[in-house]
Amino acid sequence: MVEPEYVATIGLEVHVQLDTVSKMFCACRTSFAAPPNTAVCPVCLGYPGALPVMNRKAVEYTVRAGLMLDCDIQSHSKFDRKSYFYPDMPKNYQISQYDQPLCQGGGVEIDTDAGTRIIRLRRIHLEEDVAKNMHFAQSSGVDFNRAGTPLMEIVTQPDIESADEALGFLQTLKALMLYSGVSRCNLEEGNMRCDVNISMRPAGREALGTKAEIKNLNTFKGVQGALLYEIDRQADVLRGGGEIVQETRRWDVDVGKTFSMRIKEDDHDYRYFPDPDLMPVVLEPKEIADWRQELPEAPRARRVRFVEQYELPDYDAGVLVADKAVADYFEEAADLSSNSKAVSNWIMTEMLRMLAEREGAITDVLIRPAALAELIGLVDDETLNSNSAKEVFVSLFEDGGMPAALVKEKGLAQVSDSASIEAFVEQAIAENPKSVSDYKAGKTKAAKFLVGQVMRMSQGRSNPQLVMKALESRLAD
Repeated sequence: MVEPEYVATIGLEVHVQLDTVSKMFCACRTSFAAPPNTAVCPVCLGYPGALPVMNRKAVEYTVRAGLMLDCDIQSHSKFDRKSYFYPDMPKNYQISQYDQPLCQGGGVEIDTDAGTRIIRLRRIHLEEDVAKNMHFAQSSGVDFNRAGTPLMEIVTQPDIESADEALGFLQTLKALMLYSGVSRCNLEEGNMRCDVNISMRPAGREALGTKAEIKNLNTFKGVQGALLYEIDRQADVLRGGGEIVQETRRWDVDVGKTFSMRIKEDDHDYRYFPDPDLMPVVLEPKEIADWRQELPEAPRARRVRFVEQYELPDYDAGVLVADKAVADYFEEAADLSSNSKAVSNWIMTEMLRMLAEREGAITDVLIRPAALAELIGLVDDETLNSNSAKEVFVSLFEDGGMPAALVKEKGLAQVSDSASIEAFVEQAIAENPKSVSDYKAGKTKAAKFLVGQVMRMSQGRSNPQLVMKALESRLAD
């Protein structure tokens, strides 16, 4: 294997909106779809004299996230003012945390081609989100509905070495946040956004190179694409004898390139200082212990358990636990069924395919776990064949109900009695003499055609295995 000429060093700053009812420092409701500038008040509009009041639930959610990520929870933290001048923050500073964040350390375990790796975290701090800038053909506007929404910033150490590792980290982090219940992590609604810091250095050199930051990436595919481009760009600059400039860049998905925006600021440019309007955050040990006790089973631990308890392949378990709602659905159905692998197969193929086609969520499907378990039971005891079972599944998916009643109502029960099957076989042989001749001449595929004819005659209700057995017996005469 050829050693790379240059090595990438990548750090991520992931912004995760917390799923609270109200904003970080005021009573305005958090809202995504409300008309512009309707979920606002003097606090989130930055009116002079308006005073912030801390949202305690946002603090709790941040600590819960930190506990899921094995962070050290700080019993004493504070809020600071981060000064900058931009239309999305009219008071000219953002309330954030600087030197005393709520969570420090921790890490995220990811799967790579070389095995598992732990991407270390530097910190998780809590802040208020900014407004949304909106650009039109001849003008620009600012929607302050988002301003003040509680926002966690999860900062990694520079441990990530490739675009694929960055993608794996983000997917794993999203699953952890969904499991902990602190965020909906809906990328389309901007619940999860990412800034990327990347530098390149010659292979074998320890000192890190000069980094560039790529701002406001709101899709995982965008993060991966921007990193792949930036790795090539910086390597080309270094290979040509040039120097990397510390700057902020933007990703243009339409052309697949990053472009320079401005020279990157340092921390001292923001002139952080403690916010005089907010008291420090003091957490009691019992409070932290209670939140730790309430944590759900983590996705990785759940995957291991699914393999052991339900005897699933590791791949199946990984697909199921990636979405907590899907894993919950599987577990409820599997506990009602004697065939856990069949439950997994139905969910991973038919269920997820139909959900993707309809852009739906498994929490909204009408076929309940008990109905899926019953359907699998009907297949296992040969009341239904696979084709009829799929027909029943589609009906249950669309309209709900229970499969046994639906099978009886539509007359879909599988034909397994030998007399009925032999009658269909005789008819198929009589109507298709060429296929019979082909089969006897050694063309075994002709038997599959004859099986298909029997299935057509029985409207798909015959037991295919018994049909094949009857055909082979009859054609052997």
